[in-house]
Amino acid sequence: MARIEDYAMVGDLHTAALISTEGSIDWLCLPRFDSPACFNALLDTAAAGRWLLAPAGGGECTRRRYREDTLILETEWETREGAVRIIDFMPPRDEVADIVRIVVGVRGTVRMRGELALRFDYGHIVPWVRHDEHGIHAVAGPDAVYLVTEAPLRGERMHTVSDFTVTAGERVPFVLTWSPSHLARPRTVDPEAVLVSTEEFWHSWSAKCTITGPYRDAVQRSLITLKALTFAPTGGIVAAVTTSLPEEIGGTRNWDYRFCWLRDATLTLQALLAAGYTQEAGAWRDWLLRAVAGDPADLQIMYGLHGERRLPETELPWLKGYENSAPVRTGNGAAGQLQLDVWGEVLDCLSLTRNSLLKHTDDAWDVQVALMEHLETAWRQPDNGLWEMRGPQRHFTHSKVMAWVAADRMVKGVRDFGLTGPADRWEELRDTIHAEVMANGFDAERNTFVQSYGRPELDASLLLLPRVGFLPPDDPRIIGTIDAVQRELTHDGFLRRYLPTESDDGLPGEEGVFLACSFWLVEALIGAGRRHEARELFERLLALRNDVGLLSEEWGVEAGRQLGNTPQAFSHFALILSALELHDDGVRRSDTPLDAGGAARHPGPAEHPGPAEHPGLAGHPAHGGTPRP
Repeated sequence: MARIEDYAMVGDLHTAALISTEGSIDWLCLPRFDSPACFNALLDTAAAGRWLLAPAGGGECTRRRYREDTLILETEWETREGAVRIIDFMPPRDEVADIVRIVVGVRGTVRMRGELALRFDYGHIVPWVRHDEHGIHAVAGPDAVYLVTEAPLRGERMHTVSDFTVTAGERVPFVLTWSPSHLARPRTVDPEAVLVSTEEFWHSWSAKCTITGPYRDAVQRSLITLKALTFAPTGGIVAAVTTSLPEEIGGTRNWDYRFCWLRDATLTLQALLAAGYTQEAGAWRDWLLRAVAGDPADLQIMYGLHGERRLPETELPWLKGYENSAPVRTGNGAAGQLQLDVWGEVLDCLSLTRNSLLKHTDDAWDVQVALMEHLETAWRQPDNGLWEMRGPQRHFTHSKVMAWVAADRMVKGVRDFGLTGPADRWEELRDTIHAEVMANGFDAERNTFVQSYGRPELDASLLLLPRVGFLPPDDPRIIGTIDAVQRELTHDGFLRRYLPTESDDGLPGEEGVFLACSFWLVEALIGAGRRHEARELFERLLALRNDVGLLSEEWGVEAGRQLGNTPQAFSHFALILSALELHDDGVRRSDTPLDAGGAARHPGPAEHPGPAEHPGLAGHPAHGGTPRP
């Protein structure tokens, strides 16, 4: 099977396809990100559905790239016969979904091979296929697909096969269109015309970016990736386009990420606002408000693309899983977990919005007050934590800190913006939570915060304490936590979320290093004044991207490969924010808008040596006095 990093993505802002270095579309859900897939080779074999288009001799491409500032993929092969290029893209969606593949002869004459195997409902249903004057028409239940091409087509073992040649200067287009089967045949697009309009769309969108600095190209590619993960009708952003890509090859930590997580809210807004994408930021905020509307006690950690609440988790036993990593799951049972941090994430996100988009008013304040009033009664409960652990509920330090964030942001809404609410009561609650976390979530002997009350395990989420403003980034207790996390959770310099064998997360097996956490470490190091170390780590992380700039969820150190669902929004958000803080040479609180131009508002302290030069730093006693909120 292709490696996870062998895949590039094209999309139409409703769904996305993954294309391997061998020219095969191995994953595509139609018509939406969360619809059943019609190409499923990613999670099984070619028999489960794919669309191969490549030189007849096969093999991996010689090179590939995205056209500058677009999501148009160009893949090239050098063969003995000559050279050929395939241009893959999906025009931004109108009524139906189109995938366009244009074969371009570059040099000589190259024999080409196309194999189309549509397998609807995650490989479970073979459609009825008919040939017509334009190509083929495939139907199964609610789905109809039309393939239009001038290349020859024939049926072979329940595949549609195309053998043809392409000479230098020749262009052979293929257009695959999905439509509801009960509707009349949709119009056929002109592939060359929509290539031009698609390139214009992406160039126009990318031109709005205000990012400058040495990492501008990496940031821009991540922004384009995040735009491609956006469901245009609602503004929701999916965590990834895939389900069940494993966190451990052959393991069972395989989850469906084609939904919208509230935890991504603040990261999303900071990244989009910093880059100048206020329209996308506003659409995300509006999606967030619609999703959380209702009883504050029913707040979920994730929702569907339209804000759907029911995301039942099921298994698909007929799919073997990526490299036999079973089960393949759809839906996500973690949607029903109690994760107290999401109340803080939502209120932090809306505070950021208030500080940037809405300066003097907040039409969502009543919703925020209701969320806060519920949290006042619920914050002392144990929960499942931000990593969605399936073991016993606990008092996770990060969850309690995010309850502190919720109270802090509500106090600021009243004090700084004149909004209505019991600021004194919330201020008292904020101080109570802070004192409890310091008493129960901090190990004074080791000078580090811990994953949960009364236990010694560490957690990468502890690096977020300065980001949300719980303590300053150069506080000795934060410095001690950074050093402890580096000692106990790093693997080849990259960061694990936690140690699964020690954290009782209710699941068997291990996982790779978590890429977003390693970017959090970059940010924490900047705040600690260890900017040289931060930059070195950031550039090592950039090197983990694939050849077209995409990151999955995790990295397998021993195997030297990407793991988990891809492309992962969480990884790309964190990349953008780390890059901007390196540009700024300073760190920002999560409710503070970031600048794109490079002028630091809150520069970090002078460069400090790392733990190797300061062997006693991890044991430095916490300073006395009242903790700084």
